[in-house]
Amino acid sequence: MTGEAPTRYDPRAVEPKWQAAWEAAQVFRAEADPTRPKYYVLEMFPYPSGRIHMGHVRNYTMGDVVARYKAARGHNVLHPMGWDAFGMPAENAAIEKGVHPGAWTYANIDAMRAQMKPMGFSIDWSREFATCDPEYYGQQQAMFLDMLEAGFVTRKAAVVNWDPVDMTVLANEQVIDGKGWRSGAPVERRELTQWFFRISDMAEELLEALDGLGAWPEKVRLMQRNWIGKSQGLQFAFETIGAPEGFERLEVFTTRPDTLLGASFAAISPDHPLARALEGDPEVAAFNAECRRAGTSEEALETAEKRGIDTGLKVRHPLDPQRTLPVWIANFILMDYGTGAIFGCPAHDQRDLDFVRRYGLPVIDVFKADPAAPDVAATAYVPPKSQTVTYLRGFAGERAMTGDAAVAAAVAYCEAHGIGRGVTRYRLRDWGVSRQRYWGCPIPVVHCPACGTVGEARANLPVRLPEDVRFEGSGNPLERHPTWKETTCPQCGGPARRETDTMDTFVDSSWYFARFTAPHATTPTDLAAADYWMNVDQYIGGVEHAILHLLYSRFFARAMQRTGHLPAKAIEPFDALFTQGMVTHEAYYTTEQSSAQLKDFGFEQGPGETSDTSFPMTIMRYHYPEEVEWRDGASFLKGTEQRVEVVPPTKMSKSKKNVVDPADIIDRFGADTARWFVMSDSPPERDVEWTAAGAEAAAKHLQRVWRLADEIARVGAEPGGVAGEEALDLTRAAHRAIRDVTADIEAFGFNRAVARLYDFTNTLSRAPADAPGMGAARVFAMRILAQLMAPMVPHLAEEVWARLGGEGLVATAPWPEADPAMLAEASVTLPVQVNGKRRAEIVVPAGADRATIESLVLADAAVVRLLDGAQPKKLVVVPDRIVNVVL
Repeated sequence: MTGEAPTRYDPRAVEPKWQAAWEAAQVFRAEADPTRPKYYVLEMFPYPSGRIHMGHVRNYTMGDVVARYKAARGHNVLHPMGWDAFGMPAENAAIEKGVHPGAWTYANIDAMRAQMKPMGFSIDWSREFATCDPEYYGQQQAMFLDMLEAGFVTRKAAVVNWDPVDMTVLANEQVIDGKGWRSGAPVERRELTQWFFRISDMAEELLEALDGLGAWPEKVRLMQRNWIGKSQGLQFAFETIGAPEGFERLEVFTTRPDTLLGASFAAISPDHPLARALEGDPEVAAFNAECRRAGTSEEALETAEKRGIDTGLKVRHPLDPQRTLPVWIANFILMDYGTGAIFGCPAHDQRDLDFVRRYGLPVIDVFKADPAAPDVAATAYVPPKSQTVTYLRGFAGERAMTGDAAVAAAVAYCEAHGIGRGVTRYRLRDWGVSRQRYWGCPIPVVHCPACGTVGEARANLPVRLPEDVRFEGSGNPLERHPTWKETTCPQCGGPARRETDTMDTFVDSSWYFARFTAPHATTPTDLAAADYWMNVDQYIGGVEHAILHLLYSRFFARAMQRTGHLPAKAIEPFDALFTQGMVTHEAYYTTEQSSAQLKDFGFEQGPGETSDTSFPMTIMRYHYPEEVEWRDGASFLKGTEQRVEVVPPTKMSKSKKNVVDPADIIDRFGADTARWFVMSDSPPERDVEWTAAGAEAAAKHLQRVWRLADEIARVGAEPGGVAGEEALDLTRAAHRAIRDVTADIEAFGFNRAVARLYDFTNTLSRAPADAPGMGAARVFAMRILAQLMAPMVPHLAEEVWARLGGEGLVATAPWPEADPAMLAEASVTLPVQVNGKRRAEIVVPAGADRATIESLVLADAAVVRLLDGAQPKKLVVVPDRIVNVVL
């Protein structure tokens, strides 16, 4: 250990060396081993956009810390990686750049893999796959057929967002200000026949099972509860007056039947069958058409201006048949929630109140905080159901009661009088998976004139996407393909037509965790492998996926289990979930003045206006961080005098160009610096701001660790001899570091672990090298530091471990164990308070008895001075904590 060595750590040389060593030793290759406990750690896999960013680095470093730590603790670790590779961006690239979506996707995968491998993640790359691989989506098609046969899949008509230019269904998030995200065309609501997974059948099961997910963040479980949206209420029917034949009754579901006596109107969705039946009236048809072009999400409908049209129809109030209510079509009612019809009680629903104020309908108070409270004005009175209020009109008479009790009374009354029945409903709707696009998993069914819609023969799987597609024009390229959709019926052998819709990409990511357990199996899963590796012990990803991805995965695990593809224990696939914060960075922009034509923004020319009607506008141009330099506290474009505006740290995004390329950081500082920084700056569940100064500080610290290791290695275990108290203190500090860092990693307190490692490094650097026995103590402590740092900075840890003579690779070394005997403190410093004010402190042996502590306190000079010869009235000793002297 006394040979020559470089005094500066060179990550460019060191990091590839150890990555090659891990690869040669197949350290991270996962194989089933019944003799060891398994541990499956998984980060949500990325979309292959072409470049990884620091958000990826943080996410995968967290998983890597857990994977390396668990391996050191003796677990057989599975830590895989794949690519969520289908979706619209690839199809957009095909349109914009003239490349095939597959070529674009696989090129991006190659680029991102090349970026990720230098980070030194402990990934078993032998299990890698992309969801656009036919070997993957072919097995997905096989499961679709199994689920179709088992009743988990259905085909039915549904109202969807339709882009009339791109001729495709859009998800709610693809509708921006009522327009298609790509075409800019006003989106319409159309009723189309679509494929669905029947997730609503499992609503209660999915809801109840949330209580058992104790290792999930409560905020995620709450979001899922709200999305499932269990509600109990009354279903009843209004008798209609003047309605077309077949609409003699109007079914309504309400969670507040206690407000039925405050109803002032009834309303239906523009997509309600009755609304469609009334479209012979041009005004009704125009209003419905306008509504279908408006925002289509529930949020958009809630925030839109409340508008409606009076149908002229009436309904009888079920509690007072002599009283009638007008029937309106309203733009804020969703057809796919409840029955698509409501009664309006404006006094106790703000949406209803906004509506009636616009159209001059009455407002009837049902309850008040107290009888003397003023009538409803601009704000509806909507107290929690648990609150006691005074009912002016109630099913139990005029009295004070909670909303919950009043709802129960209303349901009981209506059931007893044959008016309606209590029912439970869920907000959760069936999962529509049909997408009119090319780059997705083909739905494996055919449409036969003789046999109807039938599943593809399993021998024909995978149903592959055709390579010779064209993206000119609008609509689904599969629909326009001259031959692909023509096939034969697997039942009768006659001519048939393939389904040209492809699956929602959420399907691809709803079972990939199971495929990783046997990625090359010729069936969707290998039950033996799934039984060994499942469940995912630790799942890590962004909270933005807290609802749909996780909910769909939970549904899929159940459907897979019931169709024979997963063991029963995997019905909840993720035992523990951690949602990490984002990586943020300042954004930089400059402005320039320009002008634009009104016609460019869709404005029609008015009378007398010429085609050159224009107006001034300011254009913002964002710049990458490397394009900006700071001079005298101000920011400028490099090499210019143009000032740059600075946006406070925000999520890294390509649009704002506030991204930091990991390749640049690796080239400048090394991968370990990036890993150390993203683990150290803030708790992992919170956002972390990436700064150049922070990265430089991290790099300097790692250089300091290397210099310390190098210096200790040069000195070696000399001087020898029996360890003195200073050497024992350093050894005790090492064992405390083991205890504390272990606890922090177990609790996902990575930033706390890093802080303790900073402190331990400081303790080690201050230890006097010439103290008795210190040589051996420093070598021991430095090896411990290398092991504790290894999950965060594995390359530096390997180099230090090797320099200090550690056996084998630190990546395969067992995690150090803290010696309880070394954790016992030799002495304790106790503060001494006199009449409640701190006046002194004493050092006593750890575990000292009360008599010893009292004698030391009464002998302390500061206490003696304050007593001034008197005896204390009381002496309160809290062992190992504090002493209170009462005069």
